[in-house]
Formats: sequence, structure tokens, C-alpha cells
Amino acid sequence: MDPKTLKYSPTHEWVSLAGDVATIGISRFAVDQLTDLIVIDLPKVGASLVAGKPFGEIESVKAVSDLYAPVGGEVVEVNSAVAADVQLLAADPYENGWLVKLKVAPSVDLSGLFDYDAYVKKTAEEHDH
Repeated sequence: MDPKTLKYSPTHEWVSLAGDVATIGISRFAVDQLTDLIVIDLPKVGASLVAGKPFGEIESVKAVSDLYAPVGGEVVEVNSAVAADVQLLAADPYENGWLVKLKVAPSVDLSGLFDYDAYVKKTAEEHDH
């Protein structure tokens, strides 16, 4: 997945929409901020996610952080490889490190999310504080 084609939430999750399936992950910026990932807790297939609400946790040496759904929908696939070895996420957050796939409503609205350029600007501002 090309990071430039993804949409991003303010909490550093990314989403890629293909038809009615949204693939969700977290950005390289988030992975780099967390450092030393230990474990990730993801929802089960069939779970309903609500946009803006936590759907799992990621734990690093520094902290435990909630993962927030950039869009709502039903979990149709979970990346069990990442659940088993969170280092896959650390190595490759955009390809092998995706987290969950959701079936979303045809009317799903991504307009509230950042495009790549806006996200890069936002993370640069965060990094400066």
C-alpha cells in the first residue's frame, strides 16, 4: 500500500477503502513514536467497530495505547500474523502490518480524515512540540 494514497485519522490510524472493505493500520509515524512494540490486542472477526472509538490496544516498552477506528463497520478479517508477532507491524506498517479489515456501509464517509499531505504536516507539527 502506498502511504500517499491512504487516509489518516488524527490518532495515526490509516485506512484504505476498496469497494465496501476498509483496511486499517497505523502509520509509520505512530510506530516510530511508540518504539519497541511488545504486544497488540485486536478485535475478533464479527466485532462491530464504531468510528472514533477504541478497537484494540498496542503495548510498547513506553506505554499502552488505544487503537481507534477511523471508520465504523464489521470486522471481516484480522491480521493474525501481526497479532502473533507485533514486529511485523514495526517492520512494515503499510503492507504486512495492516491490522483489521472491515465491511463498511456504501455511504462510508472519509471526508473527516487527513490525506497524506495534511497528515505529514500534522505529524511535523506534533513532532515540533
